[in-house]
Amino acid sequence: MHGLLSAFLLTFAGLFPIVNPIESAPFFYGLTASLGAAERNVLARKVAVNGFALLLGSMVLGPYLLEFFGIQLPVVRIAGGLVVTALGWKLLTEEQYSDHADSDELPRNRRRAGSFYPLTMPLTVGPGSMSVAITIGSRKEPGFPPLAEIAQHASGALLGLLAIGLSIYLAYRFAAALARLLGATGIEVLVRLSAFILMCIGIEILWNGWSTLSAPH
Repeated sequence: MHGLLSAFLLTFAGLFPIVNPIESAPFFYGLTASLGAAERNVLARKVAVNGFALLLGSMVLGPYLLEFFGIQLPVVRIAGGLVVTALGWKLLTEEQYSDHADSDELPRNRRRAGSFYPLTMPLTVGPGSMSVAITIGSRKEPGFPPLAEIAQHASGALLGLLAIGLSIYLAYRFAAALARLLGATGIEVLVRLSAFILMCIGIEILWNGWSTLSAPH
């Protein structure tokens, strides 16, 4: 149970500050303002499913693709840890930073506002989010851990991704009300607090990779 909870918290806390659907909810509402409520709700559900699938694919396949090209997993952890730490630092210190596309880059034409482009990518899931997912997916213990432990970690990570998908759906489903409730200050506070957690996760992943490389064989 501890492994499942740990994997869930790592996945959710690592991805939520970067995906940050609360920040992109106003853009989603602006791009779909001309649609009816029912149609907007359908789009919100499709974006949540697409975002979940994109992050799951990055987490599961990304580390193995890098390893296929001859990059060792501990090196992936170190590089990914640096990326995650840098993203957290930017979120914490810069006046404006986001993994999402700027509103000026998004299409204004309703016919182009599809559920995948631009509503899923790059509005919701960007390259930073996918990098974090690949980094989390590379955190595998050396050797052959017990099957029950592998199942716990996989289940926890899957639940974490499901929670991210649910947060995307809820944020987009209630985009207008959420923007009014939190306001610019509330969103700012949420981003800064979660950024520090993201930095800590990045340093922990970096240290995990370094420890594996420097351990005697």
